[in-house]
Amino acid sequence: MAEKKPGGRPPIAIRPGVGGGTSRSIQRRLADARFATRYFRGRGLDVGGGSDSLALYAELFPGIQNIDIWDIGDGDAQKLAGVEDESYDFLYSSHCLEHLVDPADGLSHWIRVVKPGGHLIVDVPDEDLYEQGQWPSAFNPDHKHTFTIGKAKSWSPVSIGLLEFLQAFRDVQVLSIVTIDWGHRYGLPLFDQTSTPVDEASIEFILRKPTAEEIARGGRLPKGP
Repeated sequence: MAEKKPGGRPPIAIRPGVGGGTSRSIQRRLADARFATRYFRGRGLDVGGGSDSLALYAELFPGIQNIDIWDIGDGDAQKLAGVEDESYDFLYSSHCLEHLVDPADGLSHWIRVVKPGGHLIVDVPDEDLYEQGQWPSAFNPDHKHTFTIGKAKSWSPVSIGLLEFLQAFRDVQVLSIVTIDWGHRYGLPLFDQTSTPVDEASIEFILRKPTAEEIARGGRLPKGP
């Protein structure tokens, strides 16, 4: 498959006002050294980055060599058609997976383009914090799915429980799944709290693609003498 290099577009414009999910997440990521030392290193692909791409903040993470952006003009984010297998050191996506017709197929292709030893950092809206019991979504009518980490019963007819969903991907290691609610105000009436600068209202999961050696040894073990 011939390599397709996304991002053949003018430089990203810096826009005033409240940023998107990536912009709201940067202070949190800077406070966690793993983003700079492990996750955001080498050549990255931002799927669905648009005008709120991680590329705007690359200088804050010195391990980043460059970031390509895949957005609507590049084709279907579910397939990443034309992107070579194992061509990126990391893949980042903020609030794109919920727009795909088939998130499982999409994630399988996102995993495909990451090199062994690389990471996927994916953020999706938390169905209770963002949709807040409203379906179709009151705040983004293009959402095709809602997400929760896992619960016995969901109010949403299109809910995806990530604990079960991620179990199907045996070719990656799940490093973390966490609710990002540090800026959420649970006592407020229904409104889009991501329109404020303090609430991400999301779930973030981080995956790592093991190397052939790690697969053969059955884990990421200390190297022998």
